[in-house]
Amino acid sequence: YFEGQGEGNRLGALGHSKENRTDCPLVTLALMLDSSGFPKSSQVFEGNASEPETLKKMINGLEKKGRNSNLFEPRKATVVMDAGIASEKNIEWLKANEYPYIVVSRKRHRQFDEEEAVVVKQDKGCTVKAQKVIDSETDEVLLYCHSTQREKKERAINNRFTVRFEEDLKYLDDGLHLKNRLKKYDKVIEKIGRLKQKNARVSKLYQIDVLKDEKIGNAVKINWTRNAEPDTKDGFPGVYCLRTSHKDLNEDTLWRTYTMLTDLEAVFRSLKSELGMRPVFHQITERVSGHLFISVLAYHLVHSIRYRLKKADIDSSWSGLRQQLSGQNRITISMHCKGGDVVHVR
Repeated sequence: YFEGQGEGNRLGALGHSKENRTDCPLVTLALMLDSSGFPKSSQVFEGNASEPETLKKMINGLEKKGRNSNLFEPRKATVVMDAGIASEKNIEWLKANEYPYIVVSRKRHRQFDEEEAVVVKQDKGCTVKAQKVIDSETDEVLLYCHSTQREKKERAINNRFTVRFEEDLKYLDDGLHLKNRLKKYDKVIEKIGRLKQKNARVSKLYQIDVLKDEKIGNAVKINWTRNAEPDTKDGFPGVYCLRTSHKDLNEDTLWRTYTMLTDLEAVFRSLKSELGMRPVFHQITERVSGHLFISVLAYHLVHSIRYRLKKADIDSSWSGLRQQLSGQNRITISMHCKGGDVVHVR
């Protein structure tokens, strides 16, 4: 996103912002990578990237640049998208125009059979397994992936919200028999409604019943039970689903192709902060595009480093590499001598 009205930027448009800055004009940076993850073509487009027309313009623009520079063979590139742009309309457009794709599924349904899954990643901190399922309704391959690291994170978040929600319910229930506390049935129902709204992440899993004393109109007891929906994220913590039109690729290839996107996004999040790329203070289209192109060059350098490290079986993420190198610093000391000279020691 960039500051100001963006009147000098013909690409500025309001749309979905991961930084929740829907009040600011956005632009979208699109990249075309080769199978090793190196950027081959890039272009800046309008910010309302969730619309099929914008997706069409993005893909056609990138392919045109690729053909003009002889970077690619004349075949359809695989489109990889996260949940923010993987709308049903966009997927239907990809199908209609025969583009292969790998996208995050927005559907709530989850399933995972560990016996049918294969390991696609295993290191000290995380194991990822993937199960391939054919969806006869959509004629797609669904790849259900389970990450031990993701499960640990989701359980920790859910437990935190669960404890807070149940503590609020218990406080409300205990107060039904205490002086100067909320007791009126209608007010208790209203309070529970506000609690459910405040804790929407976990409240949907609870069945809450309030017993009423019909004579005096007070609530006398609050009962609750927690039941995770069986075929959703709540029933399968750590499981996410990818949709793809590729039926001939194995689980490992599909998963690693998609994670090129997540690796790329993680690097760009770091670059936009550390290089001061966000927000953009330029207003003219060409200057904004040039500003963003610096991050493309930086990503190319980062990926070159990681590519060479992977050849030596070092699979650290960019954030992990930065953490390992955080102890390496360059310090310059300047000393003023009695004779008027200045000595610099680095």
